[in-house]
Amino acid sequence: MRVSLLLASFLLAAPAATAAALSSDEQKIIAVVDAHRDDFARDLEQAVAIDSATENLAGVRQVGELFGHQLAALGFESRFIVLPASTGRAGHLVAEHRGTRGQRILLIGHLDTVFPGANYRREGDIVHGAGTGDMKGGDVVMIHALRALQTAGLLAEARIIVVMSGDEEAPGTPLAVVRRDLLAAAGRSDLALAFESAIDHTGTVARRGYVGWELEVQGATGHSSGIFSAAVGSGAVFETARILSGFYEQLRPMDGITCNPALVAGGTQAELTRTGGTVSGKSNIIAQRTLVHGDLRYLSAGQLAEARARMEAVVAKHLPRTSAELRFLDDGYPAMPDSPENYALLRQLDQVSRDLGYGEITAFDPRGRGAGDVAFVSPPLPAIDGLGLGGQGEHTANESSDLVRAPELVKRTAVLLYRLTR
Repeated sequence: MRVSLLLASFLLAAPAATAAALSSDEQKIIAVVDAHRDDFARDLEQAVAIDSATENLAGVRQVGELFGHQLAALGFESRFIVLPASTGRAGHLVAEHRGTRGQRILLIGHLDTVFPGANYRREGDIVHGAGTGDMKGGDVVMIHALRALQTAGLLAEARIIVVMSGDEEAPGTPLAVVRRDLLAAAGRSDLALAFESAIDHTGTVARRGYVGWELEVQGATGHSSGIFSAAVGSGAVFETARILSGFYEQLRPMDGITCNPALVAGGTQAELTRTGGTVSGKSNIIAQRTLVHGDLRYLSAGQLAEARARMEAVVAKHLPRTSAELRFLDDGYPAMPDSPENYALLRQLDQVSRDLGYGEITAFDPRGRGAGDVAFVSPPLPAIDGLGLGGQGEHTANESSDLVRAPELVKRTAVLLYRLTR
């Protein structure tokens, strides 16, 4: 009865063109979302209140269990798959709704955050905290869309798999192990929808790939007064500066390439981990060792090959009495190329948005996006990303999101899922 009353209210308030564009079932979905719009902030707060930085294995699992219980309440078979301890990662949430009709859909999210969480704060419609945008906000959009379908009585026959990885922000190794369950789910799906942050009124049909790299530079050490001499040479830091400057000059003109030397440590002794390091030495001693950790992002496999070749050519040249080794790591993400199938899926999202009265959805430039889990499954699957709650300050300690767009994003996803599963 409540849904019927809400539906009647919606029809009176909705623009005529919008109401005419939506089926009666779709109007039920909209009424449900409007009835529960205040629940979004509550559910997001509950998720962000759990610290699930990638390295916090217990916290990642706790968020997985939270979302798993919510999906189980919607009729999904839900389980948290624990990864081997050797990977250094917690595991993934996998939930499946075993319907009998419509396209088989894979929904992709992730549980982990870059920075430690448990820091939710709300100021009006603006919410702050790790994961509000990237991507607990997106996970909540996904679950609320599924809940709207279930409440409206339209989920029962849908065939949907949800995979929320526990290490998207810093994948464990080997990738063949830590992405095995995602790939298995893709093998039983017809298309994929991913819930990284929405950017304005766009959808993502292509994403850049990512590969980590490490540079180790050695030089002769000794009294600082001897630097530049034939006996001692240029030292490790000057050689490192030459190489990084060469990377800048060679890669900056390449459209779509970014190369970021994120961590640098140099001195008589130097060590680096993924998140920090140590150095020792004195200003009157020539640095003997420098380490650099960075990443390289690219639009295609061919572009990656060219960028690697340029970097290796820079490293092959040496200042006097120095040597250097460049290593590309096995923790990379493939690029997600655009495709006619991805654009066709985007057109369906665009039509949903227009029918709801929210206007046009266009393709976002992949140069503005980083890597994402959807790239592991597309190709071969048709896929779009960018369906989640957008935010500001992602990958910083000042992450925030605006709740105003949440109902729009939930409605868009719910109606798109309805149309894809008929």
